[in-house]
Amino acid sequence: MRMDAQPELSPAPVQQQTPQASAPAPDAPRPAAEERTTSKKSALGEEGPVSTDWSAQFESLQHAFVRLPVATLLSAVLAFRPRRRGTPPRQAPVIQTQIILAIVGAIVMLVVGASLARAFGIVGAAGLIRYRAKIEDPKDAGVMLSTLAIGLASGVGLYLFASFATIFVLGVLWAIESIDPTPYALFDLEIATKDSASVKEAFEDVLRRRRIPFELRSTSADAISYEVKLPLHIKTDAVSDALMNLHPERDINVKWEQKKDIKA
Repeated sequence: MRMDAQPELSPAPVQQQTPQASAPAPDAPRPAAEERTTSKKSALGEEGPVSTDWSAQFESLQHAFVRLPVATLLSAVLAFRPRRRGTPPRQAPVIQTQIILAIVGAIVMLVVGASLARAFGIVGAAGLIRYRAKIEDPKDAGVMLSTLAIGLASGVGLYLFASFATIFVLGVLWAIESIDPTPYALFDLEIATKDSASVKEAFEDVLRRRRIPFELRSTSADAISYEVKLPLHIKTDAVSDALMNLHPERDINVKWEQKKDIKA
């Protein structure tokens, strides 16, 4: 009996599977470099609450040491710019206010940083100010804004920066207030004596030595009249005594009449 040979079956090819990368476990630690990158954030540029640890405090203080003097210097360049011929003279309170406003802007931007939330918060705080009383000195308005900015810095926890800003504003105010003109009162001064022309120069020397600006109004045989800008720290009695003591043998009468209110 004849049996037919059956063909041999070749084994099926084995498919090689490429190993797949296993996903890291949820609780796997991050690399150290990534931790350093994510943990180092600027205290002035983060969203949300400001970090108040010592590193953030010193960082804000380092920024303030540079930025506040730069703002002061650049604003002073504009405030003290040369005056062109024919333009009105600049008033000292306006110059001082321009410098203070630049410092206020620098303080506010240091507090805001890159945080949009803090920017809206500052706008809302500034909108609460309703000061209806008349402010005679524009510099006082700048000081009010300075106190607002310092309060904002304290409110977000930048205590070192707020302290430095307070000292810096005080120093700038002390420096710029030194350019204030001496306040004075305007008087009509009448000196009555015989032969007034012979003692006119002596009277005017007394006013010059005391640095009292004056302008001759009228003169006659028995009297001399001046318009005098008397500084507030000089008393009329002291000037009258000096005038009458020039010639004790003469009968000299000194009369003061204030014309206008006190000016600066």
